[in-house]
Amino acid sequence: MNRQNAKLTSGIDWPIVGLYLALVIIGILCIFAAEHREGDPLWYNIIHVNKSFSKQMMWFGISMILATGIWLTDSKFFTATANLFYAFGIFLLILVIGLGRDVNGSHSWLVIGGFQFQPAEFTKVCTNLALAKYLSMLETDFKKLRPRLIAAAIALVPAVIIIAQQETGLALVYFSFFLVMYREGLPGVLLVIAFSAAVLVLSALLVDNKKILFIVFTVIALLVGYFMRRQIRRKRSILVLIVAIWAFCSAFVMVVVPFAFTKVLKDYQVKRIYVMLGKDDDPKATYNTRQSMIAIGSGGLLGKGYLKGTQTRYDFVPEQSTDFIFCTIGEDFGFVGSIIFLAIYVALLLRIIQVAERQRSTFSRVYAYGVASIIFFHLFINVAMTIGLAPVIGIPLPLVSYGGSSMMTFTILIFIMLRLDADRQMVLR
Repeated sequence: MNRQNAKLTSGIDWPIVGLYLALVIIGILCIFAAEHREGDPLWYNIIHVNKSFSKQMMWFGISMILATGIWLTDSKFFTATANLFYAFGIFLLILVIGLGRDVNGSHSWLVIGGFQFQPAEFTKVCTNLALAKYLSMLETDFKKLRPRLIAAAIALVPAVIIIAQQETGLALVYFSFFLVMYREGLPGVLLVIAFSAAVLVLSALLVDNKKILFIVFTVIALLVGYFMRRQIRRKRSILVLIVAIWAFCSAFVMVVVPFAFTKVLKDYQVKRIYVMLGKDDDPKATYNTRQSMIAIGSGGLLGKGYLKGTQTRYDFVPEQSTDFIFCTIGEDFGFVGSIIFLAIYVALLLRIIQVAERQRSTFSRVYAYGVASIIFFHLFINVAMTIGLAPVIGIPLPLVSYGGSSMMTFTILIFIMLRLDADRQMVLR
């Protein structure tokens, strides 16, 4: 019997399993703290089936069943069915547009048998598998433009459909796959272009008089042209490039950004971005972020103690068991507790990267980097959101925030990676 058990668990990466369980347990305890109120019988929140704490325990149990099923599955199954999973994920996203239910202003939920879930969460798994499948194909030469465009399309098609469901936050997560592509050979210049575009957007939002930006761009272009005059004489295409960049930057801040903020984004999304940039002092728009920062700041160095957070007990922070779960940690356990908590995530990410780098198979390596990228993106945006460094866009904290869709998605992501890692001596395509 012991030999059978040893064979069953052979190859599993226990550090990742331990970190996974640590985050889940912390999440369940934080959800309990977010719901517990002074004077409530302690066992009431534990056994009450309608409490988020009890539901999260149920989702964790279901996730463990899924994890066991994944562990018992042959690794070749995931490579063989990657494209089918992707097609199924896209089908679910399209189905949501017609049959979905609105929840908190987002038309991204399906209801099946009394349970509701977000296909946008599950499709992250499908997209990760499909991207790993494509990049591991022998005929894929990622140094060429066409394969790069196809890989980008694999990542962005779900994002476009999700944006149509008014779930911009989850749609942005799909851009994390570009980190994977960068690891696989995407030119660094594209990251520079992306960073430059972000700077242009911030400039357009922070500077009200767009003529000033136009003048700045013109002066910079003239100075660059002056200092490169010798190279321009030898090669006229440099001048064309300078003029093209000047025209693009000017058009971007004077036309593209204003159009996006007036015609594409919703009013509440624009308001949240302006709040983040300090350009909107509307108390209603800033309420969530202000209360979140107050809760975290009130924890001080060591925190107020578990179940003793006043911001939590008196419902000052909205959505505290989901998007703002980090507030509970900051208030109850303080700066030190928050650092230790974030260190668990850092340890998990570093371990996943280590697992990715030891793979013989491109499929397994790309998939593992996809898992790391998704977790990193969720972690960074969620924490930045709670401390006022990012707009509130409804991205949950992996394995910690309340939610069955999120819990099961991250469990599936991690345990498929563990299954592939256990067979890392195989070359999967």
